[in-house]
Amino acid sequence: MKKILVIGPSWVGDTMLMQPMLLRLKQRHPACQIDVLAPPWTAALLHAMPEVHEAIINPFPHGALELGARYQLGKKLRRAQYDQAIVLPNSLKSALVPFFARIPLRTGFVGEARYVLLNDARKLSKTTLPLMVERFAQLAEDKRGKIPRPLANPRLEVSAAQRDATLQKLGLMLDKPVAVFCPGAEYGPAKRWPAAYFAEIAQRLQRQGYAVWLIGSAKDKEVSDKIIALGNSECRNLCGVTDLTDAIALLSCAQLVISNDSGLMHLAAALDRPMLALFGSSSPQFTPPLSPHAKVIKLDLKCSPCFERECPLGHFNCMKQLTPNLVWDKLQLAISDNKQPNLH
Repeated sequence: MKKILVIGPSWVGDTMLMQPMLLRLKQRHPACQIDVLAPPWTAALLHAMPEVHEAIINPFPHGALELGARYQLGKKLRRAQYDQAIVLPNSLKSALVPFFARIPLRTGFVGEARYVLLNDARKLSKTTLPLMVERFAQLAEDKRGKIPRPLANPRLEVSAAQRDATLQKLGLMLDKPVAVFCPGAEYGPAKRWPAAYFAEIAQRLQRQGYAVWLIGSAKDKEVSDKIIALGNSECRNLCGVTDLTDAIALLSCAQLVISNDSGLMHLAAALDRPMLALFGSSSPQFTPPLSPHAKVIKLDLKCSPCFERECPLGHFNCMKQLTPNLVWDKLQLAISDNKQPNLH
């Protein structure tokens, strides 16, 4: 049995985009065991992926070298006798543990002078592989192999028991159609649609009979409180009171999701929820929501995408000029396409 250690990404959304690569490994090596070394906040998502045998916690803070601790972790992992390591992040630090673990085949893209650490270093063609999900999947192939097309989309499934347990835990009901808002974005404010705009859409949806739930991390509670304060007292602010497993269950209940480009956007796409994804500083040409039920809305400004955490020009036009009326019009099309009741 082939044993593979995957060094996973740091972000929840990127972790979801890793799944087609795991599926491809299982297709190529049906009996293989795949363990994933990843940050603790992605563990619940990894546990939901049937391809993953074990989620191993990566204890190192973002940007920390901690060379001695990485050596000790690698030494500990030698006992597992992995046949291959696949390193998804492009940093030098991420390739250290497989090297210290003496894994004989260490695969990844060239980056940060990692030639010594990776003995199966690949050169990335951004033209051939424009999407992050494709770049990850390519590392499941042999060095000269090509990914199968069309590539499978990431997929998540939630059992009725899991959904009902989460609803009961949070005191929620499904007596109305549910719209879920994901107003946060961990990367930075340049990816976040204004709270006042979310608030206006929430008012319109509630007038049409929707229940509106706001989900996200504790860091998103403040912006969600603003949305509620702007005339949306009936909305439920669930930011900070749910874990990732809860968030997945709540998203599975949605007839409609409105999300910034975030990890939750990718989870909603993997659940095939009807969704409108709002892009500003980032690009759907790189990390789009991978679902036929997801629609992207963005403005084609000359300064966008800039991929910055905050607007470098100070005007934030990529989101400010994406007005509630523009989003509402797109929303009607998305709902009509997914055969939901039309909004007026």
